[in-house]
Amino acid sequence: MKGRRFLRVFVILCLIQAGGVVFAQDKLKDASDESVKAAKTLDEIMRIPEKAIPQSVFDSAECVAVFPSTIKGGFIVGAQKGDGVVSCRTARGWSAPVFLHMTGGSVGAQIGVQSTDFVLLFMNRSGADHLLKNEFTVGAEASVAAGPVGREAGASTDWKLNAEILSYSRSKGLFVGAALNGVKISTDNSDMKHVYGAGYNARDTLLENKVEAPPAVRAFPEALSGYSSRKE
Repeated sequence: MKGRRFLRVFVILCLIQAGGVVFAQDKLKDASDESVKAAKTLDEIMRIPEKAIPQSVFDSAECVAVFPSTIKGGFIVGAQKGDGVVSCRTARGWSAPVFLHMTGGSVGAQIGVQSTDFVLLFMNRSGADHLLKNEFTVGAEASVAAGPVGREAGASTDWKLNAEILSYSRSKGLFVGAALNGVKISTDNSDMKHVYGAGYNARDTLLENKVEAPPAVRAFPEALSGYSSRKE
């Protein structure tokens, strides 16, 4: 009887462990997919310089976040939700990515569902510091402005004045600077744990070079390196 009970407990523990391994593998694949989608979105945006983020603006950014295929929709009261990744400059180049959530809402004349890509450029250290929090609100805790687009817009220096974050959106093929006020950005702690292990946070990953990105999630920082390789 005791032997059967022990065997039953042993089998249950093995199943739990196997389930945990599968879950961890699924989370790593999800994180890998997010990094790849963000890299692809950035490539598509930067492919046409006349309509892309100006090089001078890109080279001035301390961190870049991309939220591919953010879903926005509703009837009168709207909501948007999406996942993304961010990487910051370090002495060794672009950091290992941190995984993010974006959520927000709005009230007004709206109906239907729309998929939108968002790109956020964190232009200085005070802007980057917001990423070290577990959650912050764009426009309330971090100043934001619509980013300039195209080569001619890059010649202007207006974007250097005040905003900690420059924001862009792409919907139905149109890429423009966008005023992204009121959305909340938070760290996806679950993805962070399964990619880097327990105990690591955004500061360790983005600014202090304590984390090495595994090959599965390198697509996004590698894409950034292809467009701007300025070092600290």
